[in-house]
Amino acid sequence: MLGDILCSWGNSGALVHLENLMKHMKEVSRITSADSVHGHSSSSSDGSTPSRVLKDVHISARLMDDFLALARDNTDKDLETCGVLGAFLRGGIFHVTTLIIPKQESTSSSCQALYEEEIFSIQHEQSLFPVGWIHTHPSQSCFMSSVDLHTQFSYQVMVPEAIAIVMAPTDTTRSYGIFRLSDPGGMSILKECQETGFHPHGEPADGSPIYEHCSNVYVNPNIRLEICDLR
Repeated sequence: MLGDILCSWGNSGALVHLENLMKHMKEVSRITSADSVHGHSSSSSDGSTPSRVLKDVHISARLMDDFLALARDNTDKDLETCGVLGAFLRGGIFHVTTLIIPKQESTSSSCQALYEEEIFSIQHEQSLFPVGWIHTHPSQSCFMSSVDLHTQFSYQVMVPEAIAIVMAPTDTTRSYGIFRLSDPGGMSILKECQETGFHPHGEPADGSPIYEHCSNVYVNPNIRLEICDLR
Protein backbone atom coordinates (compact mmCIF):
# COMPACT_ATOMS: atom_id res chain seq x y z
CA MET A 1 0.00 0.00 0.00
CA LEU A 2 2.77 2.44 0.92
CA GLY A 3 4.66 1.53 -2.28
CA ASP A 4 1.59 2.37 -4.40
CA ILE A 5 1.27 5.73 -2.68
CA LEU A 6 4.96 6.54 -3.17
CA CYS A 7 4.90 5.60 -6.86
CA SER A 8 1.83 7.72 -7.49
CA TRP A 9 3.52 10.83 -6.10
CA GLY A 10 6.39 10.72 -8.60
CA ASN A 11 8.24 13.50 -6.78
CA SER A 12 11.46 12.72 -4.92
CA GLY A 13 11.11 15.70 -2.61
CA ALA A 14 7.61 14.63 -1.64
CA LEU A 15 8.84 11.06 -1.09
CA VAL A 16 11.56 12.23 1.26
CA HIS A 17 9.06 14.40 3.14
CA LEU A 18 6.66 11.49 3.56
CA GLU A 19 9.42 9.12 4.68
CA ASN A 20 10.69 11.67 7.21
CA LEU A 21 7.14 12.22 8.47
CA MET A 22 6.62 8.51 8.97
CA LYS A 23 9.96 8.21 10.74
CA HIS A 24 8.98 11.06 13.05
CA MET A 25 5.67 9.39 13.88
CA LYS A 26 7.49 6.22 14.89
CA GLU A 27 9.98 8.04 17.09
CA VAL A 28 7.43 9.85 19.26
CA SER A 29 6.51 7.40 22.00
CA ARG A 30 4.11 7.57 24.93
CA ILE A 31 5.51 7.17 28.44
CA THR A 32 3.60 4.65 30.55
CA SER A 33 3.86 3.97 34.26
CA ALA A 34 5.54 0.65 33.43
CA ASP A 35 8.44 2.41 31.71
CA SER A 36 9.90 3.58 35.03
CA VAL A 37 9.27 0.38 36.99
CA HIS A 38 11.97 -2.04 38.07
CA GLY A 39 9.98 -5.13 38.96
CA HIS A 40 6.57 -3.87 40.06
CA SER A 41 4.84 -0.61 40.88
CA SER A 42 4.16 0.63 44.37
CA SER A 43 2.87 4.08 43.51
CA SER A 44 -0.53 5.66 43.92
CA SER A 45 -2.17 4.59 40.67
CA ASP A 46 -1.02 2.62 37.65
CA GLY A 47 -4.08 3.14 35.51
CA SER A 48 -3.56 4.52 32.01
CA THR A 49 -6.91 6.32 31.85
CA PRO A 50 -6.72 9.95 33.03
CA SER A 51 -9.47 11.40 35.17
CA ARG A 52 -10.26 13.97 32.46
CA VAL A 53 -9.53 14.55 28.78
CA LEU A 54 -6.22 16.37 28.36
CA LYS A 55 -4.00 17.72 25.62
CA ASP A 56 -0.87 15.69 24.99
CA VAL A 57 2.46 16.87 26.41
CA HIS A 58 5.68 16.16 24.49
CA ILE A 59 9.01 16.25 26.32
CA SER A 60 12.55 16.05 25.03
CA ALA A 61 14.33 12.70 25.20
CA ARG A 62 17.11 14.57 27.02
CA LEU A 63 14.98 16.23 29.68
CA MET A 64 15.25 13.80 32.58
CA ASP A 65 18.90 12.83 32.05
CA ASP A 66 20.00 16.45 31.61
CA PHE A 67 18.13 17.46 34.76
CA LEU A 68 19.74 14.65 36.77
CA ALA A 69 23.15 15.80 35.57
CA LEU A 70 22.41 19.37 36.70
CA ALA A 71 21.16 18.05 40.05
CA ARG A 72 24.10 15.70 40.67
CA ASP A 73 26.00 17.93 43.10
CA ASN A 74 22.90 18.39 45.24
CA THR A 75 21.99 14.71 44.96
CA ASP A 76 25.44 13.73 46.24
CA LYS A 77 24.78 15.97 49.25
CA ASP A 78 21.29 14.49 49.78
CA LEU A 79 19.62 17.76 48.76
CA GLU A 80 16.62 18.08 46.48
CA THR A 81 16.75 20.05 43.23
CA CYS A 82 13.80 21.50 41.35
CA GLY A 83 13.16 22.90 37.90
CA VAL A 84 10.25 24.44 36.00
CA LEU A 85 8.97 23.22 32.63
CA GLY A 86 8.08 25.75 29.95
CA ALA A 87 6.16 24.77 26.82
CA PHE A 88 4.55 26.22 23.74
CA LEU A 89 1.23 25.03 22.34
CA ARG A 90 1.12 23.95 18.71
CA GLY A 91 -1.47 21.80 16.98
CA GLY A 92 -3.18 21.09 20.29
CA ILE A 93 0.01 19.64 21.80
CA PHE A 94 2.22 21.14 24.53
CA HIS A 95 5.90 20.92 23.55
CA VAL A 96 8.24 21.30 26.54
CA THR A 97 11.16 23.23 25.09
CA THR A 98 12.57 24.96 28.17
CA LEU A 99 13.87 23.75 31.54
CA ILE A 100 14.35 26.56 34.04
CA ILE A 101 16.49 25.86 37.12
CA PRO A 102 15.70 28.68 39.55
CA LYS A 103 17.69 29.86 42.51
CA GLN A 104 16.51 27.63 45.33
CA GLU A 105 16.76 26.49 48.92
CA SER A 106 16.88 22.76 49.51
CA THR A 107 16.83 20.09 52.17
CA SER A 108 16.82 16.30 51.85
CA SER A 109 13.02 16.34 51.60
CA SER A 110 12.07 19.74 50.17
CA CYS A 111 13.03 22.37 47.62
CA GLN A 112 11.80 25.95 47.44
CA ALA A 113 12.27 28.16 44.37
CA LEU A 114 13.49 31.69 45.08
CA TYR A 115 13.12 34.92 43.10
CA GLU A 116 10.17 33.53 41.15
CA GLU A 117 9.96 36.77 39.17
CA GLU A 118 13.02 35.54 37.24
CA ILE A 119 11.05 32.45 36.20
CA PHE A 120 8.02 34.51 35.18
CA SER A 121 10.27 36.82 33.13
CA ILE A 122 11.60 33.94 31.02
CA GLN A 123 8.12 32.48 30.56
CA HIS A 124 6.76 35.86 29.49
CA GLU A 125 9.63 36.69 27.12
CA GLN A 126 9.37 33.33 25.36
CA SER A 127 5.55 33.04 25.55
CA LEU A 128 5.81 29.75 27.45
CA PHE A 129 3.07 27.92 29.32
CA PRO A 130 4.02 26.70 32.83
CA VAL A 131 3.22 23.04 32.15
CA GLY A 132 4.73 21.66 35.32
CA TRP A 133 7.87 21.00 37.26
CA ILE A 134 10.55 18.42 37.90
CA HIS A 135 12.38 17.61 41.11
CA THR A 136 14.57 14.99 42.72
CA HIS A 137 14.07 12.71 45.68
CA PRO A 138 17.78 12.11 46.28
CA SER A 139 17.37 9.48 49.00
CA GLN A 140 13.62 8.79 49.02
CA SER A 141 11.35 6.63 46.93
CA CYS A 142 9.39 7.87 43.92
CA PHE A 143 6.13 9.34 45.18
CA MET A 144 4.35 12.66 45.71
CA SER A 145 4.62 14.02 49.24
CA SER A 146 1.94 16.24 50.71
CA VAL A 147 4.13 19.29 49.99
CA ASP A 148 4.59 18.08 46.40
CA LEU A 149 0.82 17.79 46.03
CA HIS A 150 0.34 21.43 47.03
CA THR A 151 3.04 22.52 44.58
CA GLN A 152 1.39 20.50 41.83
CA PHE A 153 -1.98 22.05 42.61
CA SER A 154 -0.53 25.54 42.00
CA TYR A 155 0.53 24.45 38.50
CA GLN A 156 -2.48 22.36 37.61
CA VAL A 157 -4.99 25.03 38.60
CA MET A 158 -3.36 27.24 35.92
CA VAL A 159 -2.80 24.58 33.25
CA PRO A 160 -4.82 21.33 33.62
CA GLU A 161 -2.15 19.44 31.64
CA ALA A 162 0.61 20.43 34.10
CA ILE A 163 2.79 17.51 35.17
CA ALA A 164 5.06 16.69 38.09
CA ILE A 165 8.16 14.66 37.26
CA VAL A 166 9.79 13.00 40.28
CA MET A 167 13.33 11.69 39.79
CA ALA A 168 14.34 9.11 42.41
CA PRO A 169 17.83 7.88 41.48
CA THR A 170 18.19 5.64 44.56
CA ASP A 171 14.76 4.00 44.27
CA THR A 172 15.42 0.47 43.02
CA THR A 173 11.73 -0.07 42.25
CA ARG A 174 10.87 3.08 40.28
CA SER A 175 13.50 5.54 39.10
CA TYR A 176 11.05 8.25 38.05
CA GLY A 177 7.38 9.05 37.86
CA ILE A 178 5.25 11.52 35.92
CA PHE A 179 2.23 12.46 37.99
CA ARG A 180 -0.77 14.76 38.21
CA LEU A 181 -3.57 15.32 40.68
CA SER A 182 -6.74 13.42 39.84
CA ASP A 183 -9.46 15.76 38.65
CA PRO A 184 -11.88 16.48 40.20
CA GLY A 185 -10.98 14.20 43.15
CA GLY A 186 -7.44 15.23 44.06
CA MET A 187 -7.90 18.82 42.91
CA SER A 188 -10.89 19.21 45.24
CA ILE A 189 -8.92 17.89 48.23
CA LEU A 190 -6.03 20.26 47.63
CA LYS A 191 -8.30 23.23 46.94
CA GLU A 192 -9.86 22.89 50.38
CA CYS A 193 -6.64 22.10 52.29
CA GLN A 194 -5.19 25.05 54.23
CA GLU A 195 -2.38 23.15 55.99
CA THR A 196 1.30 23.68 55.27
CA GLY A 197 4.36 21.50 55.68
CA PHE A 198 4.09 17.71 55.66
CA HIS A 199 0.62 16.48 56.61
CA PRO A 200 -1.90 13.78 55.65
CA HIS A 201 -4.69 14.29 53.14
CA GLY A 202 -8.03 12.56 53.05
CA GLU A 203 -9.19 10.37 50.20
CA PRO A 204 -11.27 11.92 47.40
CA ALA A 205 -15.00 11.37 47.79
CA ASP A 206 -15.26 9.73 44.36
CA GLY A 207 -12.89 6.95 45.38
CA SER A 208 -10.13 7.99 42.99
CA PRO A 209 -6.49 8.22 44.11
CA ILE A 210 -5.40 11.72 45.09
CA TYR A 211 -2.79 11.64 42.32
CA GLU A 212 -2.24 9.48 39.27
CA HIS A 213 0.25 8.60 36.56
CA CYS A 214 0.04 10.77 33.46
CA SER A 215 -0.99 8.92 30.33
CA ASN A 216 -0.74 11.90 27.96
CA VAL A 217 3.05 12.44 28.07
CA TYR A 218 5.21 11.47 25.10
CA VAL A 219 8.97 11.47 24.48
CA ASN A 220 9.68 13.46 21.32
CA PRO A 221 13.34 13.24 20.22
CA ASN A 222 12.77 16.07 17.75
CA ILE A 223 12.33 18.65 20.52
CA ARG A 224 15.36 20.85 21.12
CA LEU A 225 15.65 21.52 24.85
CA GLU A 226 16.89 24.87 26.18
CA ILE A 227 18.19 24.96 29.75
CA CYS A 228 18.13 28.20 31.75
CA ASP A 229 20.14 27.63 34.95
CA LEU A 230 19.60 30.70 37.13
CA ARG A 231 21.51 29.46 40.18
